[in-house]
Amino acid sequence: MKIVVLDAKTLGDVDLAELKKFGSLALYQYTKPDDTAARISDADIIITNKVVINKNVIDQCNTLKLICVAATGMNNIDLAYAKEKGIVVKNVQGYATESVVQHTLAMIFTLLNHIPKYDAFVKKKAYSRSNIFTNHSWPIRQLSSMTIGIIGLGNIGLRMATISQALGAKVVYYSTSGKNVNQPFTLLPLEELLAVSDIVSIHAPLNEQTRHLIKYPQLKKMKPSAILVNTGRGGIIHERDLARALEEDLIAAAALDVFEQEPIAEDNPLMLITNKEKLLLSPHIAWASIEARHTLVKSLVQNIEDFLLVSHKNI
Repeated sequence: MKIVVLDAKTLGDVDLAELKKFGSLALYQYTKPDDTAARISDADIIITNKVVINKNVIDQCNTLKLICVAATGMNNIDLAYAKEKGIVVKNVQGYATESVVQHTLAMIFTLLNHIPKYDAFVKKKAYSRSNIFTNHSWPIRQLSSMTIGIIGLGNIGLRMATISQALGAKVVYYSTSGKNVNQPFTLLPLEELLAVSDIVSIHAPLNEQTRHLIKYPQLKKMKPSAILVNTGRGGIIHERDLARALEEDLIAAAALDVFEQEPIAEDNPLMLITNKEKLLLSPHIAWASIEARHTLVKSLVQNIEDFLLVSHKNI
């Protein structure tokens, strides 16, 4: 069999050598849209993280049997057409839960504790010149006194809610599907969640129900002291509206790990806001702890083994 990895660079320095046990392995660090079809035209199995596999690409693949998505989200795959053509699509779930929650909390605590500002205060020797032992220039706030609103209570959202509660926060949530209603936390309509939450943390998939879920009217409902965090999917927040809300001090701050266009464009409104201290950004890295990436590769191997086992039984 021929296995093709289309964007190995997105997985970092993990070892993909185990994939060779299934057959010949072609590794591409990065694949441009115009190169995708040619690289997988004779492949039996492909592995993609973010490379788009649409109807046009699938129509040019003569031997493709399995698409392995090296992620949980599958919005880069034409799932309906793959099913129509008899191509199996498998994703990986649960591998990055701890990594995403840790990064989300790190972003929240960075903002609540003003860590970059206090770090700079010391390193610029302003602390050395102080006549007291401390500095209250940027008041620190406690998570334990706050309400955190979770948008999307899947595996990651649920873990985030559980840890936040353990840290003393009151947890409320909004189900983007409308089906996840039997959780041990308070379920609220979106508008109410936005109004009562001190921190709003997004952990939802990107789909027709969630695209631009948070726009200017929703941001206006939030507390002026609130923090908005998105480690779910870019496109759930309307970025131009968020930039406007930050400029107008409708909310205190935002932290984003995901963006509608990735990498983020240099002229994105978020890159141009006046008070950049109100915005904490990271390059879609919340999922990518070393441990999570090793688990991801093991899961990809397992998905291929499961597929081959089923295929063998059906022969």
